[in-house]
Amino acid sequence: MTDLAFSVAEKVIAKLGSLAYQEISLAWNIASDLKKLKLTMTSVQAVLLDAEEKQVKNRGLSVWLEQLKDVFYDVMDVLDEFECEDLRRQVVKTHGSTGRKVRRFFSSSNPLAFGIKMGHRVKDIRERLDVIAKDRNQFQLEERVDDKRIVHRETHSFVRDCDVIGRDADKQKIIDLLMHTSDDHKVSVISIVGIGGLGKTTLAQWVYNDDRVDKSFGSNRIWVCVSEDFNVLKLAKIILKSAGGEISENMTMDEVQAHLRSILKEKRFFIVLDDVWNEDRNKWTELKNLLIEGEQGSKILVTTRSHKVASMMVPGPIHDLEGLPNKDCLSLFLRCAFNEREYEQYPKLVEIGEEIVKKCRGVPLAVKTLGSLLYSKTEERDWIAIRDNEIWKLEQKEDDILSALKLSYNQLPSYLKQCFAYCSLYPKDFRYNNIDLIQCWMANGLLKKSNNNTTELEDIGEQYLKELLSRSFFQEVEDESQFSWTFKMHDLLHDLSLYVAQNDYCLIEDSNNTNKFENARYISILDHNLGVDAVITFSHKLSNKMRTIQFSCEEWDEDVSTSTIINESLVETCISRFKHLRLLNLRNSKLEKLSSTIGTLKHLRYLNLRGNKKIKKLPNSICNLQNLETLILMGCEEIEELPRDIRKMVSLRYFVITTKQTHLPANGIECMCSLRYLLFYNCPRLECFNEGIQRLTALRLLYFYNCKSLISLPQGMKHLTALECLGIVNSEKLNLMEGDDYPTRLRAFCIDELPQLVSLPQWLKRSGNNLQYLEIYDCENFGVLPEWLLDLSSLRKLDILNCPKLLSLPEGMDRLTALRELEIRGCPELWRYYEQEVAKDWSKMVKFSFF
Repeated sequence: MTDLAFSVAEKVIAKLGSLAYQEISLAWNIASDLKKLKLTMTSVQAVLLDAEEKQVKNRGLSVWLEQLKDVFYDVMDVLDEFECEDLRRQVVKTHGSTGRKVRRFFSSSNPLAFGIKMGHRVKDIRERLDVIAKDRNQFQLEERVDDKRIVHRETHSFVRDCDVIGRDADKQKIIDLLMHTSDDHKVSVISIVGIGGLGKTTLAQWVYNDDRVDKSFGSNRIWVCVSEDFNVLKLAKIILKSAGGEISENMTMDEVQAHLRSILKEKRFFIVLDDVWNEDRNKWTELKNLLIEGEQGSKILVTTRSHKVASMMVPGPIHDLEGLPNKDCLSLFLRCAFNEREYEQYPKLVEIGEEIVKKCRGVPLAVKTLGSLLYSKTEERDWIAIRDNEIWKLEQKEDDILSALKLSYNQLPSYLKQCFAYCSLYPKDFRYNNIDLIQCWMANGLLKKSNNNTTELEDIGEQYLKELLSRSFFQEVEDESQFSWTFKMHDLLHDLSLYVAQNDYCLIEDSNNTNKFENARYISILDHNLGVDAVITFSHKLSNKMRTIQFSCEEWDEDVSTSTIINESLVETCISRFKHLRLLNLRNSKLEKLSSTIGTLKHLRYLNLRGNKKIKKLPNSICNLQNLETLILMGCEEIEELPRDIRKMVSLRYFVITTKQTHLPANGIECMCSLRYLLFYNCPRLECFNEGIQRLTALRLLYFYNCKSLISLPQGMKHLTALECLGIVNSEKLNLMEGDDYPTRLRAFCIDELPQLVSLPQWLKRSGNNLQYLEIYDCENFGVLPEWLLDLSSLRKLDILNCPKLLSLPEGMDRLTALRELEIRGCPELWRYYEQEVAKDWSKMVKFSFF
C-alpha cells in the first residue's frame, strides 16, 4: 500500500508555486525546467487519489505510486538544496564564513559550479518524472478534486439485547438525558462520540429500541443513517418519509421543508442521526431549522467520531464513549471464536485469547474481527500468530476494524495525513508532547503555510493537533503547563498509522520483527538490545535519502540510556551517509564529543542532544546548520561554553540550553532573531543575560529553570512585544520587584522557588488585559496578593502552592469574571481565613481546589 503520494505531491507543488521559488528559479536560470516540472506534477496529482484507492486491487498501481513518491521526495530535496544555498550566502554576507577563506573553483560554494550541478539535477528529475507519469494511461485513472473519499454506508435501527455487552451504564445515561426536558430549547441534541468500531451505533440502536424510549416517543422515533454524504434534501426526505409523510422523486426543497415542518409540528419526536461526519455548520443549521417545530422535549441523538461535529451540533450534552472493560471484551471474543460454551474445552486458547483481547483496548469491533478470524481454529499456533501480529498485518474483510478505522483516515484533509503517519515512529502507549511533536512535524516540512499566511508555524501545528484530537485520533490529554500538554494514541489507531505509513516510515522496536525499511525515509530504532556494531551494520542497509532518524523517545526515563546503540562511530556513519537528514534524535546517549562533520548536514532542522551528560564542548561547525530550527541541549551538564559563532544559526526557533557558563558569549543568542522559545535549564552559574535581548522580537516563551545564580532578568524585556510566557524556577538570588523593564503582554507568568519574592511585582499589572494563567509555587516568603490582582480581567487560572506565609485573598475576588480554575494548596494561614471569610457563592463560580 502507498497512501501518502498525494500528500507529498501537494506539498511539493505548493513549494514550487511559492514566491520564494519563483525568485530562486530566476536567480539560478531554471525557471523553464521548474515550470515544466510543476505542470507534470499537477497533472499527475489529479489522479493520485483515485490511484491510492484502486491500488488495493492492482499491485502495479502500488509500484507506480511508490516510484512517483520517490521522485516527489527527490524534487523536495532539490528545492531545499536551493533554499539552503540561498540562506548560506545570506549568512556569509552578514557574518562571514565559518570555514576556510580560500575555496577551489569547483567547490559547491562557487555559484557557477553550484548552478551547473543543480541545473543537471533538476533536468534529470524532470525527465524521470515524465517517463513515470506517462505510465498512468495504462491504469485508466480518474481525476478527483476532493481528497475526502465518500463512502456510502448503511445502518439500521434494530439490535437484540443479547447482542450488546457491557454498555448498561452508557445506555442508562443516554436514556436519562432523553427523558430530561430542557427549559431552554424545544429540540435538544445529544451526541455520542468515539473512535470507529467502539460501538456508538450499537448503543444508539439499543437506546432506540428500549421500552422506555418507545413509551415516551412511540411512533415518532426516526432512524437516519447519515454517513459521509450530508445532503440536506436527501436527509429531509428520509425524515419526512419515516414520519409518515409522502415523498416523490421530483419534490423540491421548499415542498419537502413545508411538509416536514407541518408533520413534525407539535409532535414530541426522537431522531437518531447515525454516523455523522459533516463539519459544515451551515448544512447542519439548514437541517436543524426544519426540525425545530417539534414539541418541548423532542430529542436528536447523534453518533459521530468527531468532537468538532458534536460541538457544532449544539445545544446538548456530549457523551464520550469509552472502551469496554476487558471482562466484557473477553466474553464478546469467546462468543465470536467459539460455538456456545466450546471454549471450556480449550483453557490454553482462552489464556491466549485474554492476551489477544488486551490488544483490542476495549474496541468491540476489533474484538469481533480477531475473534472471527479464529472461529473454528483450535491450533495454538494460529492463536499465537494473531496475538503476536499487529492488526494491520492480519487478514481483513470489508467491515472489519481496519476498514472502519481507515474511514476516519480517508476523511482527513491531505495535510493531516502525513502528520498522522509520522506518529507511527513512536511505540504504542507512548505519551506525546505537543511542543516536541510540532517541532518534529516542522522539521520534516509537514506544516502547511500559504504565501499570505502570517500565522506562526507553531500555531499551525497546534491547530493540526487539535484537529486530530477533535477527530478522536488522540486521547488522554493531560496539561503539564499552560503551553505544554501530553496525550496518547489508541493502540488500534497506532496500528492504522503503521498501515498507512508503511514503506515511508519504519518503527524498529524488535530487530527480529522489522517492517520494510529499505526504502524508508523516516525511521526510529528503539531496540536497545542491539549492539552499536549491529546498528551501524543496519544503517548501511538504509536508504541514503533518510530524512529522520530517532534513537530515543522523549517519554523514556533519562536513566534508560541509549548508549548501547549510539557512539561517535555511529553518529559519523549517519552524518556521512544521510546528507538529507531533517531530524536527528540522539537523546540520552553517552557521547563524549559531537563530530565536527555535523556541520555538513545542511538540511538538518532538528537536533536533540538532551541528556548527553559527557559532552563538554560543541564543535563550532554546528553553527553551519543555518536551517536548524530546534536545538535541545537540556541536561548536557558538562557543556562548558556555547559555540562562538552561534549567532549564525539564523533559523533557530526553539533552543533549550544547559551550560556551565557564568556569562554567555557576546553577539550570540541575542542576535538569533528567529527564536520563539528560549529555555535555560540547569545553568547553575549563569548570572545574567547579555544586553540586546530586545532584538528577539519574535520570542514567545522565556524560561529559566534551576538557574540558581541568576541575579537579574535580561535588560530590554519591555521591548519583547511577542513574549507570551515567562517562567522562573529556583533562582535564589533573583529579585523581581524593582524596575519597569519587563514584558507587558504576558499570557502566562509562572514562578517557583523564589525565596526573595514577597508579593507580585508591580510591573505584572501592565499585562492586565492579557494575563490568563498565573502560577505561584513554593515561594516561602510570599505573603501578599495585591489588590490590583482584581484588575487582571482576563485571568482564567490561578494556582498558589506551598506559600505558607500567604494570609488572605483580596476582597472582591468575584470581580475576576474570567476566572475558571483556582487551586490553592499548602497555605495553612490562608485556609484558616478561607473557612471564615470567603463568600460561599464565589467558590461555585470556578473549578475550585483548596487543600
